[in-house]
Parts: sequence; structure tokens; C-alpha cells
Amino acid sequence: MKLSAISWLVITTFVLLTVLIFSLMNFSFNWVFYLTALGQVFLIYTIYKILTDTYTTDKTFDDFYEDHSIEKDE
Repeated sequence: MKLSAISWLVITTFVLLTVLIFSLMNFSFNWVFYLTALGQVFLIYTIYKILTDTYTTDKTFDDFYEDHSIEKDE
């Protein structure tokens, strides 16, 4: 199964939030340390996946925001 860049972002966020929860609950240092190291590896890989994603769009800056249309001067 091939994961998209956004899926990797969700997984990385979940891992790093788990680190936060484990550290607040005074889990063993080993768990927090190795999960932090794993989270950093996931973060680097996620950034790589996002930057090398083959996403293309036909939108330009002239289109502005899709949820707030503006009048175009023609």
C-alpha cells in the first residue's frame, strides 16, 4: 500500500503527539527517547515526501482563495 504525503503527515503528527503524552505521563525514558528518535525520522521522511510529491494544479495567484471569490478587473 502506497501512502500519500498527507498520510505520512498524519502518522508523524500522531507519533509526536504520543511522545508528548508519554512524557507528561512520566513513562520510562527509553520509551520517550526512542519514540522521539522515530518521530524525527518520520518528520524528515514526511518533509521529503511532501517536497517531492508530483502534485500539480492549474490554479494561479489570480484565482485568489476559492472560498472567498473576488471580482477580477478585466
